[in-house]
Order: sequence, then structure tokens, then C-alpha cells
Amino acid sequence: MSFVIAAPEVMAAAATDLANIGSSISAASAAAAGPTMGILAAGADEVSVAISALFGSHAQGYQTLSAQLAAYHNQFVRALNAGAGSYASAEAANVQQTLLNAINAPTQTLLGRPLIGNGADGGPGQNGGPGGLLYGNGGNGGAGDTANPNGGNGGSAGLIGNGGAGGAGAATGAGGAGGNGGWLYGNGGPGGAAGLGTAGGVSPAGGAGGAAGLWGHGGAGGAGGSASGAPGAGGAGGDGGRGGLLYGDGGAGGAGGNGSNGVTGVHGGNGGAGGAAGLIGNGGAGGDGGNGGLSNTGASGGAGGAGGAALIGNGGDGGHGGNGGHGNSGGAGGAGGAGGAGGAGGHVGLISNGGNGGAGGNGGNDNSSTLADAGSGGAGAAGGNGGLFYGNGGVGGRGGNGGFSSAGTSGGDGGIGGAGGIGGLIGSGGGGGDGGNGGQAPTPGNAGDGGAGGNARLIGDGGRGGNGGEGGDGPPGVKGDGGNGGNGGNAVVIGNGGNGGAGGFGIPVGSGGAGGSRGVLFGTPGANGADG
Repeated sequence: MSFVIAAPEVMAAAATDLANIGSSISAASAAAAGPTMGILAAGADEVSVAISALFGSHAQGYQTLSAQLAAYHNQFVRALNAGAGSYASAEAANVQQTLLNAINAPTQTLLGRPLIGNGADGGPGQNGGPGGLLYGNGGNGGAGDTANPNGGNGGSAGLIGNGGAGGAGAATGAGGAGGNGGWLYGNGGPGGAAGLGTAGGVSPAGGAGGAAGLWGHGGAGGAGGSASGAPGAGGAGGDGGRGGLLYGDGGAGGAGGNGSNGVTGVHGGNGGAGGAAGLIGNGGAGGDGGNGGLSNTGASGGAGGAGGAALIGNGGDGGHGGNGGHGNSGGAGGAGGAGGAGGAGGHVGLISNGGNGGAGGNGGNDNSSTLADAGSGGAGAAGGNGGLFYGNGGVGGRGGNGGFSSAGTSGGDGGIGGAGGIGGLIGSGGGGGDGGNGGQAPTPGNAGDGGAGGNARLIGDGGRGGNGGEGGDGPPGVKGDGGNGGNGGNAVVIGNGGNGGAGGFGIPVGSGGAGGSRGVLFGTPGANGADG
């Protein structure tokens, strides 16, 4: 039974009648304007002229008032029409909701989910409800609280709809996983971010992103928790969700959490891996690793996640490694932490380019120690391979720089650059990553070597070799070894060889990399890299 006392159809009819009345009045006012506003004076004397002006002034005032009344009348008619439409919409919504309730009741009773409609959002730490079997989004997972610290998982969709987002973890809780997208169409939900964790343990991980079904994008992974109490390790980032089997990009991996500061440094969390794409789509990028904590002994950063692979589409880029923690300046400070390794770029199946490798993290500094060394830079990761039929290899990641030591024994060594990915049957190899620089110290750190360029597979150029890093600075006349340049990649049938990377400056200097060979049918060999 309806509780609306106004009849929408009657209101609409009244608005139409009022609009017709307004049109008639406007027409009458327009017809009267000419005869009343243009009255000529009866004679040339002043009295006749004054009487004519008086009548004209009255006519102008009437027309002004008539225009104002017409505007008010139009506003009233529009308001009446809008009210009739609102009542009609409310009546239709009531009918639709009643019909939906009747349709959803059997499936809700038998299967615990509606046929059409969105799933309910979860309470604190509870999972979101599933979406309708035919249509509807999954409900969002609830954020964690004291009683239920972990975030709730997002609800999954049915045939068409998006997965719900995972809930964020409380202070000690992990993030909830994102719900899966619809079987036919819909995106996966993002994973929830993790909480801070407790002292002395590993911080919780971020939630994984939800996967898509046939058509849609995977959800992004949630960030790992950064440690709050000493000592505590950073939590891992959640993995990205898989893209749709037919079409869709993989979700990005979540960033790893940072390690805590304290007497003993602990490492940052690893970044989550990027989600893989399906038949057509790009792989998700890997998450960056967390940084090590500041402490007497620096901690290593987490490794970045690998990008997702794809059949037709670009591979995801690998995440960057986290930076190592610095040694404390008070007391006999410990060694700086090593930088984390970068994540590998995603490989491609048939067509398109491989993902770029992630850069290595920088080594931590030893701020005042006379007993320990600074941290080494992390290695750059290799680029992903191009598609088997067509595509270029990804570029290798740069090596991280070594940390410096103001009064310690040695600076950190630079990380090596990542190798370039291999090209497809038609496509060039990826360039190698540059080596990291050595750290400054009384005994300076050595530089990292450049990565080798990727080879072509049939038709295409070899990738260039990465440049060697520069050796760290020491006292006058003292310098760390320069890094060697990476070798250029080789062509196979048609194509040019890649140029070798230049050697880095140092004592001794780094050697330049060798140029790659040319194709057997056509091409020029790559040039050798210059010595540092």
C-alpha cells in the first residue's frame, strides 16, 4: 500500500493547465504592448504631451510587472512538474524494490546471496557480503578493530559486478583480501592495507588484490605494515590480482612496509608481485620493497615484486628494492644495511614488450662507527623478455649505490645492474642497467658493474650494455674500483649489435664492455665501451 497522498498524474495535469494559462496571459500582454505604449499626443500643447507620457509610463510599468509575474509563474510550473516527477519516481522505486525483494528471497534463503543487488559491507573485521548471482558488486570488508584485528575480505561478485575492497587491518592486523570480480565482467577489489604490528615481530602483510573473471582488471595489493616497536620487521605487500582471462590488466603489487628503528635493525618487507594478465592485457607492476630501520645495525630493504606476465600485452615492471637502514650516530654504531634487490620485470607470452627490472636499493650509511662498514647497494633486476613473436626486451634495473661511512672502515659497494631482457622473433633486446656507485669512506667502496644488454632472437638489435658505476671517494689519491661496463647484446640474423657500456671512473678504472655481434645477413657490430 502506498502512503503518498498526492497523485502524480493529477499534479502533472495541473502543471500543464497552468502552463497553458501562462502562455495565454503572455500572449495578451504582448498584444496590448503596441496600442498602450505608443499613444500619440492629442495636440502640440504641453498638457496633451504630458497626458500621452503618463499613459505610456503606465503601460511600461504594466509590461515590467507582467514580465516579473510570468517569470514567477514559470518557476512555479517547473516546481510543480519536478514534484510530480519526484512522486512518480518514488512510486516506481517502491514497486521495483518490492519486485526485487520477491525475486531475491528464494536465492537469499537457499544460497545466502541475492539474485540482483550489492552485497552488504562487513562490520569491524568481518567479510563483505557477496554480490548478486546475476548482477551486483561485492560488499567491502570491514576494517579491523581490537576484537577483530584483521581486516575483512571483500565480497565476490556473481556474474557481473566488481569485487569488494578488503578492509584495512587494525594496529596488529593484516589487510583483508579484495573480492573477485564477476565471472563474466568486473574488476577485482583492492586488498586492504595492514596495520603497524607489534614490537619484536614481523608486521602483518597487506591483503592480496582480487582476481577478475573473464573481462576486467585485477585488484591492487594492499601495502604491508610498517613496524612501530623495536625491533620489528616490515610486512610484505599483497600480491596484485590476476586480470581477466580474456581481457584485463593484472593488479599492482602492494608496497612492503618499513622496518622499525631500534638497537638492532630489521629489514623492510618485500613488495608484492604484480598480477598476471590473461589473454590480452598488461601485467601489473611489482610493489616496492620497504626500507630497513634506522639502528646500530642497518637493515636490508625488501625486494620489489616481479611484474605480471601477459600473453598479448606488456609485462609489468618490477618493483624497486628498499634502502638499507643507516647506522646510529651514538656510541659504536653498527654497519649500514644492504639495499634490497629490485624485482624482475614480467615476461611476455606472444606479442609485446617485457617489463623493466626494478632498481636495487641504496645501502645504508654508517654515520659514526669506527668498527663497521656501510651497507652495499642492492642489485638491479633483469628486464623481462619480449613476446615470442614480437616485442622488445625490458631494460635491466640500476644497481643501488653503496652507503658512505664518515669514520668507519669501508664504504659500501655499489650493486650490479640488471641484464636486459631478450627480444622476440621480431624485436630488440633490452638495455642493461647501470651499476651503482661505491660509497665514500676512508676505505671507499667499489662500484658495481653494468648489466649485459639483451640479445635479439631473430630480427632486431642487441641491447646496449649498462655503464659501470663510479668508485667511492676516499682520502686524497684513494678511490674505489670503477665498475666494468656491460657487454652489448648480440643480433642474430638481421640487426645491429648493441654497444658495450662505458667503464666507471675509479682506481683502477673500469673496463668498457664489449660490443655485441651483428646479424649474419645484415647489420653492424656494436662498438666497445670506453674505459673509465
